[in-house]
Amino acid sequence: MAEQARNIVVSGAARGIGRSLSRHFLDKGDRVFLLDIQEEELKYCVDVHLKRFSDRVAYDVCDLRDPAQIRQAIKKAALFFAGRIDVLINNGGIATPQWRDGKTMEDPDTLDEWQAYLDTNLTAGFVTSQACLPFMKRDEIVKTGDGADAVAADVGSEAGPCIILIGSFRAHQSDEDQEGYAASKAGQLGLMHSMAISLGRWGVRVNLVAPGRIKAAHECRDGDEAGEKWDRQVQGKDVSDHPVNRAGRPRDIAQAVDYLVNAGFVTGKS
Repeated sequence: MAEQARNIVVSGAARGIGRSLSRHFLDKGDRVFLLDIQEEELKYCVDVHLKRFSDRVAYDVCDLRDPAQIRQAIKKAALFFAGRIDVLINNGGIATPQWRDGKTMEDPDTLDEWQAYLDTNLTAGFVTSQACLPFMKRDEIVKTGDGADAVAADVGSEAGPCIILIGSFRAHQSDEDQEGYAASKAGQLGLMHSMAISLGRWGVRVNLVAPGRIKAAHECRDGDEAGEKWDRQVQGKDVSDHPVNRAGRPRDIAQAVDYLVNAGFVTGKS
């Protein structure tokens, strides 16, 4: 159990990395509010997969391309948490990196998909962070230079409130036909750096975790019902392409996020 239970919002939480993140922090004794657009999968995740945590978990169906829905969902989360949000994990987004149906950048129809990538992977992170800020920030910290600001920053929980963005290694290393995905993930880096500077005045840290190849197909209702396991998804290429001789697990990302949540001297890092 956590020494002091934290109030955590996770977007894209119904399956995959988001589900693993939610379970990880519930296992530690925290309270978690899940957001996702997939209503049936979300209900299954909360009512079945996470049933043992029923007193500490809640959810709302939310389209991350709709700012009004995001703001309403965060208000519900704040109500569930009695007015305080400690951690926001911006995990939700379009996970498929290539254009649909084998299209290339030459096809004008990719413009709609381009906009969907930006709206879901990038703009939603800004809007969700903006909506959470009133429930996360402390009184403005005045930078006096004489140490008084450092004392003010240490009020409350040891590490303080924070925002984590889940990015991707594709921000640095893209394959063919991934312009929309790669650009949106690169944009997350800029957003993270800027928010880390801007939100420091309120004692809110901002960092980013950029997963590589993560095998997460088992983290869903179909995976549960089929008895799917992480190791069954690992292929030879996953071994040869990684110095650790395997692809990533969702819990690897949860562990990285956990570190940043508790790392009170780390902000603006990916």
